[in-house]
Amino acid sequence: MGFRRRQTETPRVDLTPMVDVVFLLLIFFMISTTFVETPGLSINLPKSSLQQIKKNAREVRVYLHADGTIYLEKDKVSSEQLVDRLQSFGADAAETSFLLMADKDVKHGRVVQVMDTAKTAGFRNLAIATEKKP
Repeated sequence: MGFRRRQTETPRVDLTPMVDVVFLLLIFFMISTTFVETPGLSINLPKSSLQQIKKNAREVRVYLHADGTIYLEKDKVSSEQLVDRLQSFGADAAETSFLLMADKDVKHGRVVQVMDTAKTAGFRNLAIATEKKP
């Protein structure tokens, strides 16, 4: 009797589940590392056709919401606290850019007041953020 020997297959690893996991991890990290400029704050910037200015390495962002509330970076501050916090920059204020991100519905007087506060605190580079016109 001539029995044929069965050839044993070498064990193979199925890579499909591993590729799926890698893609899911990639998607997770892409979504979790997106940077949101105004977390939890919706500000409708006015539209402008002007050019974008050079971005300074050191800048202070102040958000002015439509209802008049002020946020310095991520902290909600009052007008008095804003004055104190901006004056705490001292001599560094001259080299630091002051970027005001004011909602388009904020009253003009409030914007001028915040810009004046920055100027008296020693900031020389003042900018107002806008969105580019389509």
